[in-house]
Amino acid sequence: MEAASPKDSSVASSPFSSPNISALLKIKILSWSQETGLPASVRVRLGDRIFCLHKFPLSSKSGYFNRKLNDSTEVELPQDFPGGLGTFEKITLLVYGSSTLIDPFNVAALRCAAEFLEMTEEYCSGNLCERFDLYLNQVVLQNWDDTLIVLQKCQTLVPWAEDLLIVSRCIESLAFMACMEILDPERRRDRPVLTLEALASSAWNCESVKEFVSQDLWVKDLITLPFGFFKRIIGSLRRQGMKEKYVSPMIVFYTNRWVISAKMRQFCQNSGEINCDTSAEDEVSTILHGILHLLPMGEKSSRIIPVGFYFAVLSKSLELDLRSEIRSKLQDQIASLLPLAHVDDFILPKSSAESVSFSIELATMESIISTYVSFDLDMNHTPSMSNSVVAELWDVYLANIVLDPKLGPKRFMELIEAVPLSYRQSHDNLYRALSTFLQAHPDASQEEKTTVCKYLNCQKLSQEVCVEAVQNDLMPLRLIVQALFIQQLNTHQAFKECSDSFRYAHCGELSRSLSSSRCPYSKSQNLGESPYGEEAEPGRRPLSALLQKDHAIQGSDMPEREYESTSFRIQTLEQELMSLKRSLQCQNISKRAELTSNKVQNVKPFGLENRSMSRRKNPLGQKTGCIGSVTFATQRKYASRLMKIFRRITLIGSRKTRKKSGATGPRTRPF
Repeated sequence: MEAASPKDSSVASSPFSSPNISALLKIKILSWSQETGLPASVRVRLGDRIFCLHKFPLSSKSGYFNRKLNDSTEVELPQDFPGGLGTFEKITLLVYGSSTLIDPFNVAALRCAAEFLEMTEEYCSGNLCERFDLYLNQVVLQNWDDTLIVLQKCQTLVPWAEDLLIVSRCIESLAFMACMEILDPERRRDRPVLTLEALASSAWNCESVKEFVSQDLWVKDLITLPFGFFKRIIGSLRRQGMKEKYVSPMIVFYTNRWVISAKMRQFCQNSGEINCDTSAEDEVSTILHGILHLLPMGEKSSRIIPVGFYFAVLSKSLELDLRSEIRSKLQDQIASLLPLAHVDDFILPKSSAESVSFSIELATMESIISTYVSFDLDMNHTPSMSNSVVAELWDVYLANIVLDPKLGPKRFMELIEAVPLSYRQSHDNLYRALSTFLQAHPDASQEEKTTVCKYLNCQKLSQEVCVEAVQNDLMPLRLIVQALFIQQLNTHQAFKECSDSFRYAHCGELSRSLSSSRCPYSKSQNLGESPYGEEAEPGRRPLSALLQKDHAIQGSDMPEREYESTSFRIQTLEQELMSLKRSLQCQNISKRAELTSNKVQNVKPFGLENRSMSRRKNPLGQKTGCIGSVTFATQRKYASRLMKIFRRITLIGSRKTRKKSGATGPRTRPF
């Protein structure tokens, strides 16, 4: 618990010089007896203390003593006398003529005591009640610090301070001065008013929030008040027209000080309206319930209050096991603002829990995710950037909690499925969560690894993560082959882009012509060597050679160790695949040999029987081939059509020659 601030300590005791009131009162009583010659015949009892006083000063200014002293000279004040023994001594001293004891630290108690004793204008002009009201209105309520002191002193004067409207006047005055502080008509501020925009860019941290609040002392003063007073100040600020972006930060800072920072014991000591017999959990529950009513909910708070604040409050409610309706309200609010959260805001399971799978923190986070998904489905949203952000946050969160060896594959798959796969535009964080899970479960079988990794789509992995997946020995072979295939496609695409850019960058004017654009891969152009090298097709070259070429092109982009490990891993997998291919080829060859030997045994000598069989298969007038069969009838039909075409061509040619010969002379005859 942090030490009390200087202002908090000043409230407990007045900084003004406080003389010995008891000694001054004795002097005043003696001087009055000497001046009037009357003895102190009235005995007033308050607790264990007895005061010997004069009847005339008391009955002339107090209606209470005027009634009590008509029948007796002894008066016993109640134990709950406003302000207690010290306040009564000051009132008595003022009755005897002293006028230098009023200050912001005692004026509230003196006003309540004067009201109890009925020191009004009815009994004396310029009586104590009027004097205290003038001091409150003209001195205290015109100053921020004095008003704050009086309001804090009113905690022990309930219900007298409420009935006399001292609390209400102080609250309205503080709210008005706070509005003037924000408006700043006299331009006295050097820096802007505190808002929560600076805190939204990072995760919630109680200590950083404390340092942030210390920039504005008036905000720090307001959050030191009890919750009952603070709630009424917030209502007054809103009634007087303060904008919500200035009101909500005060609520957030108040919650951070008294609830999130675990200061409930100090709060219980300073607060006068909370029953001290109730437990700390009930007190926090009451405060949180009131705070949730003060805070704006839904979309109104999306640009005002960081979602990390709601996570911090929810974590505190789980720690104190508060009522389920409070947690449910917080979860719904977090779900509506989840795309704006940071992964550090998420609630991690406590280290003391036996297993992460059954922790209440993980169940709460899973409930928040399901609520967000249900909200999204109800609104019929298509996959958006917000959904992608939520999926990435959830995958990073899973990577932080799957280190528990007691978290089984089935439970882990349920957590992955909490966010639909369609939300994940990138699978990098999902791969890291899967890799962390496999590291925490080294004894997992190949079948379990394959089942868990079925959610991973290698096409949605980045280049660096895809290379990392190829190098990861914990990943199942099927996933590694998929990653290799995607890597090979990406490499081919990169080679093609490099080749195209090389051509466009180094070709001459002739190479920019239309013919070169139509034949970009023509060897007749002077474009240098092919990027694949050695006239080999890119699809037939091994992936290790392609990566070597890629490494030569990229230069120092890929570290040497990563390149060597990746190349070694790829070569090993290629050897395994080649050996598997050879074994399959050997099996096919052996099967073909068996089929051939069976056919040879079934073949008979060439003779009439074979000829008859061939005739049965191929009837007369039919020829067979590898593509199809053609009959003599169709050949005859095609031949007749061709002859007709040739005859027409011949007739057309003869007609032309006749016309030409007729034009040359009458004696020529056609052929």
